[in-house]
Amino acid sequence: MKAVRLAAPGGLANLALVDIDDPGAPGPGRIRVRLHASSLNYHDLAVALGAMPTADGRIPMSDGAGVVEAVGEGVDDFAPGDRVVSTFFPQWLDGPPTVADFATTPGDGIDGYAREAVVAPAQAFTRAPAGYDHAQAATLTTAGLTAWRALVVEGGLKAGDRVLVLGTGGVSIFALQFARAMGARVIVTSSSDEKLARAAELGAEHTINYRSEPEWARAVLERTDGRGVDHVVEVGGPATLPQSIAACRIGGHIALIGVLTGAAGPVPTAALMARQQRLTGLIVGSRRHQLDMIAAIEATGLVPVVDRSLPLEDIAEAFALQQAGGHFGKIALTF
Repeated sequence: MKAVRLAAPGGLANLALVDIDDPGAPGPGRIRVRLHASSLNYHDLAVALGAMPTADGRIPMSDGAGVVEAVGEGVDDFAPGDRVVSTFFPQWLDGPPTVADFATTPGDGIDGYAREAVVAPAQAFTRAPAGYDHAQAATLTTAGLTAWRALVVEGGLKAGDRVLVLGTGGVSIFALQFARAMGARVIVTSSSDEKLARAAELGAEHTINYRSEPEWARAVLERTDGRGVDHVVEVGGPATLPQSIAACRIGGHIALIGVLTGAAGPVPTAALMARQQRLTGLIVGSRRHQLDMIAAIEATGLVPVVDRSLPLEDIAEAFALQQAGGHFGKIALTF
């Protein structure tokens, strides 16, 4: 069967479509899934570029969606024909976080889903939302669940809350959609007026171009009568965190989920303390979180935004598009 392998030390030129052995029939507690889609995330890009080194010959991609072809002995949750989507941390099933690295994450510490079929433990998948195609389902594993956990699990989002979303990438657009579906009010920042217009079409109440308004925290305060927002989905990291703190209300919540501006930097701790805010660092979520998110998706009818889909063999081109930053929402691979 076909698969993509990444040769060390990484780089888009080191992604190659190859033939590998078929994984065969599933053993006890395992399922065989015919994969049909994946989606690109910043984490996948970092692995592909070699910024997050992995084993030579690693099969990339953390997100995978497809159809169950066979189940092993003792598997009761799935049956052949079920449409499923992968989990980011296959061993973190429920409860508080149990992982602090990517050693068990597909596409990083173990082989991922840039391949035609996989045999894996049943707990490494959940059912996909009813009515979703495979590309839509594949967006949920990383981006969808990160936004869900940031706002709902850790933030306790409720109707009427105000949410600040930085940018228009996969996590940010999911955060906008989840917030609107739950009756929250949303402010979105971007450097593109075209993308801001699309965010407004999805329900953003206010939009801010941070190129024309570089002091965007002040703009947020102006649009919230000086109060600030209840939640910030902080994808930038050290360069944007000070303004996120300034834009968040006293006692508000900031979910730190991104490092787009770097992996380390100064934090204005006095401002965070004075405003008595809660800053939560998080990486995706558990299988239980994913099950809850999918139930909410089916209840609200939320449909993810897939900017474009490319075939598996064009994976390097897909990553180049992601690097260029012209997409709105998610880029998918279909196969």
